[in-house]
Amino acid sequence: MLENKYTEAVLPNGIRLIHKEKQGEIAHLVLLVETGTRDEMAHENGLAHFVEHTIFKGTQSRKAYHILSCLDNVGGDLNAFTTKEETCIQATFLKQHYKRSLDLFADIAFHSTFPENELAKEKEVILDEINSYLDSPSDEIYDLFEEMVFKGHPLSRNILGTTKLVKGFRRQDILDFMAHNYSTDKMVLASIGDISFKEFERLAMKYFGEQPAHLVSRKREAFKSYKPESRTAERKNHLSHCMIGGLAPEFSSPLRMPIVMLNNILGGPAMSSRLGLNIREKYGFAYSIESQYSAYSDTGLISVYMGVDPDSLEKAIDLVYKELNKLCAQKLGTMQLQHAKQQLIGQVALSYESGMNELLSATRSLLMGEPIEYMDDIIRNIEAVTASDILDIANRVFDRKRLSQIVFYGIEN
Repeated sequence: MLENKYTEAVLPNGIRLIHKEKQGEIAHLVLLVETGTRDEMAHENGLAHFVEHTIFKGTQSRKAYHILSCLDNVGGDLNAFTTKEETCIQATFLKQHYKRSLDLFADIAFHSTFPENELAKEKEVILDEINSYLDSPSDEIYDLFEEMVFKGHPLSRNILGTTKLVKGFRRQDILDFMAHNYSTDKMVLASIGDISFKEFERLAMKYFGEQPAHLVSRKREAFKSYKPESRTAERKNHLSHCMIGGLAPEFSSPLRMPIVMLNNILGGPAMSSRLGLNIREKYGFAYSIESQYSAYSDTGLISVYMGVDPDSLEKAIDLVYKELNKLCAQKLGTMQLQHAKQQLIGQVALSYESGMNELLSATRSLLMGEPIEYMDDIIRNIEAVTASDILDIANRVFDRKRLSQIVFYGIEN
């Protein structure tokens, strides 16, 4: 049976629509906006995330309670998140509630009122979120690593912002930020569910189509100047924490699939990753060890993180570099390559069982100006990766002279 394809359209105001008809009782809806932390000015750091929190705090026709209970009352799930480059509203619900969901999405996206009393309460929530990160070295080190790698560039900024800046945000700051960044032609409204595209387009036109076009001319500052760096600090914590990594290809790069596979081999979610087997399982050094690849519109980042007992830290760091060197020096054998491909295909297929994961992937591709990848396309792209491709990208991203490192030395209280 052939996989259903997404149908696309554009509303008169520039908002793009994609919908995939899929049988079943559950539907998924996403509104993705191409505005994130890197679109903030320095004094606005944290504002994109603050907007994401506060759009739920009241509209011209709904109070915060009515927004939060709108889908809750029918068993649905409403959520949102902010990244360096996007802001997302998402919902999962029974298919008979498309009208309710689209009505709610349009209301909070375009008619939020940001009442001052609600803003004051939400600031406290975000300040608690900031403090919770600072209380967790395993979270804090990720932010500091990006701050170091992207030093001096908007990508270096923490998504949550700073305590001082968040405390100072006002309603007018939100309105100004949205006016300067929330462009209707940089929005994608996406859906998977058991209704026809014709019906989805009709409902989208009803709730989103009458919104006036708001087109913003905005050019993001490209990231160009990377300088490897090493830092150390002390934290009152039993474990020591370490991150090692550097720049990697951007989202649209033809090298993206080889580096996705490289990352999966090195320290992906499988228990049989090289870092997992050769550092945690063989030596028992690291409580938590993983690698991560993040792809942005004009650059990317690959990194290794581990939390380890201070007495084993130096040995564990040496072992990480040993694994990186192996990937740079030794081409994968035929069986190793085939195993890596089958593992990655299985992981993607399992993640796509959640229609929301598939929908977010398709929507982000569209915002990045890339074609939507279907499962057949992904399998074909994975199968096309060669051992030489993986060796070449390993030598590019794991060149020791191009790597940065942060260590938090754990000290007892």
